[in-house]
Amino acid sequence: MSRAFVKEPDGGTPEPIPERPLSEHPNYVSPAGLGELRAKLADLETERSRLTAEGASDDPVVQERMGYIDRDLRYYVVRHESAILVDPRTQPRDEVAFGAVVVARDQHGVEHRFAIVGEDEADLARGKVSWVSPVAEALLGARRGDEVVWRRPVGDLRLSVETIDYPES
Repeated sequence: MSRAFVKEPDGGTPEPIPERPLSEHPNYVSPAGLGELRAKLADLETERSRLTAEGASDDPVVQERMGYIDRDLRYYVVRHESAILVDPRTQPRDEVAFGAVVVARDQHGVEHRFAIVGEDEADLARGKVSWVSPVAEALLGARRGDEVVWRRPVGDLRLSVETIDYPES
């Protein structure tokens, strides 16, 4: 078999798993985001314990999976320890800040809904954008009725802020 189809380099030692990159920004989290971090840590620890208990440490597939779990545990421990909890009740009600759920209408009349959350919480499919994303940077500090420009690679989009809400959970 050609060496091109083997995961290990010639020495028989697997390639090291690269670390997950850490952001240089403050690690602001919502209460829900802090809960998600804790749940992720618990899931990883449970999976690590399960694999350890199975005792298949000689299995290269298990060793590789353990490498990924250990790498992710290191990442999430740092993210949890560096988390800065932002209480939505302390945010200004009349302007966009971390934790806000913003409804804005673009220049074409299309309505957009964004929840401004921490980097690890961001999930565009669920309308959650990181507080350091271009759309959040455009919206932060805006008030109801303000127009902002969302700078995007495909072209700028003007947004008019229609509502600002701070969910308690």
